[in-house]
Amino acid sequence: MKGRNIGMLLAGIWFVLTGLVPLLNIHVNHLHVIMALLALAAGILILLGR
Repeated sequence: MKGRNIGMLLAGIWFVLTGLVPLLNIHVNHLHVIMALLALAAGILILLGR
């Protein structure tokens, strides 16, 4: 993944999951915690420029 910003990649994954979860009616235990951690990791990495 040369030249790819991992923070932006995580943010993209978060956006896709945020859109798919309600559309596909996905139920996973503690999904809100997983999504929050993913968003937090993406935000920190973006701010650090990674």
